[in-house]
Amino acid sequence: MRLGFVPLAVLALALMPSAAAATIVPQKGIAGVRLGMSQAKVGSVLGAPKSTKHGTNDFGPYTTFRYSKLVITFQGNTAVTSMSTTRRTEKTGTGVGVGSTEAQVRARVRGVTCKTEFGSRHCYLGAFLIGRRVTDFFVKNGRVTRVNIGRVLD
Repeated sequence: MRLGFVPLAVLALALMPSAAAATIVPQKGIAGVRLGMSQAKVGSVLGAPKSTKHGTNDFGPYTTFRYSKLVITFQGNTAVTSMSTTRRTEKTGTGVGVGSTEAQVRARVRGVTCKTEFGSRHCYLGAFLIGRRVTDFFVKNGRVTRVNIGRVLD
């Protein structure tokens, strides 16, 4: 009897969503990239970007790595400060990502706040305060269109 139970338990565990398998980890990262990673580490995780942009803005120098539907930004050029995805394949451990409904975000992302601000709808975790981490699910016509994770700069 015990031997019959073990394969079923293993199968049940394999079918459960896993935070380890999640490609969006709220407040931390997307696609294996984490806030604070160096440019070299991002390159080792994702490979060479399709394009790289260097520039300067109000916060100083920055570098942006562009991949297919994924953008990684290094404000200050040393460590990841933000990332954004429109990939439908990137999901949280609870299955939320681009294409999810707002209702799914509310039900499956613990602690999320949803509101309309400046004419745009979004659901977010964290606080928009300098230095804090924020995960932002942008919603259009009731569905997530983009997910951003980053540190608030101003």
